[in-house]
Amino acid sequence: MRIGIDLGGTKIEILALDDGGRELVRRRVATPQGDYGATLRAIADLVGGVEAELGATGTVGVGIPGAVSPATGLVKNANSVVLIGQALDKDLGVLLGREVRIENDANCFALSEAVDGAGRDAHAVFGVILGTGVGAGIAIGRRILRGRHLIAGEWGHNPLPWPSVEEVVNAPGCYCGKRGCIETWLSGPGFAADFGRASGQRLSAPEIVAAADRGEAAATEAYRRYVDRLGRALAHVINILDPDIILLGGGMGNVDRLYADLGQAMRAHVFSDVVTTPVARPLHGDSSGVRGAAWLWPPAS
Repeated sequence: MRIGIDLGGTKIEILALDDGGRELVRRRVATPQGDYGATLRAIADLVGGVEAELGATGTVGVGIPGAVSPATGLVKNANSVVLIGQALDKDLGVLLGREVRIENDANCFALSEAVDGAGRDAHAVFGVILGTGVGAGIAIGRRILRGRHLIAGEWGHNPLPWPSVEEVVNAPGCYCGKRGCIETWLSGPGFAADFGRASGQRLSAPEIVAAADRGEAAATEAYRRYVDRLGRALAHVINILDPDIILLGGGMGNVDRLYADLGQAMRAHVFSDVVTTPVARPLHGDSSGVRGAAWLWPPAS
């Protein structure tokens, strides 16, 4: 049995899978706010409860919005700041009495879809998260590509490619300290902020999409800019990695129109005479992160 944990800023989700990937049980609790010790106890309680219910002990993998530094063994780059500087895998391992594997949540997303999702027949999978932030994970041959510094796939903190003069001048600031990161344009809040700057209106990302679907001019133009920017950003990925499939997760990945519109938006910027890279929805949807955490312990060969 494999147990996956998706440790988010607002909720902790647990999922148990059997050896064939069949879901056995799923639970969700609120994440304790600002309390690292309480977060550890909440995870341990979830694992203990699931194992008691199923009468079995499982391997444990955890997806987090950050990574464990190879230099220090401590969590870095986490949106959930209470995790930063903590030896999460070691601390959980002590509580649970076993090794715990920790991985970036976008990497878990890509792994899940590569193992038994929409990318199961692909060799190279690029899994994008377009949510409150923007990130990505890369799976090659159903294994996560982590990179030397464990930042492979940190696509959201690169600059928007082929920017216009206006995009350079008006590049939004990013929490990482840079300006004009892909995340500042293509996250849900980034999309809403761009609409607000252009229109003077305050709408959420889903509200803007709904207004564009109704043909409202300001929302339609904001959506056009979003597709153009996402197309450029994904074309840059294709030029470097040339993945077999690109999968879109997160809230913006639920926008139906993107899947019809992105092909043309990417094509003009890809260094190839033809562009056939499919951009698809994840098979497991919002469950991909927690499933990928469970698959951090691969099947025995």
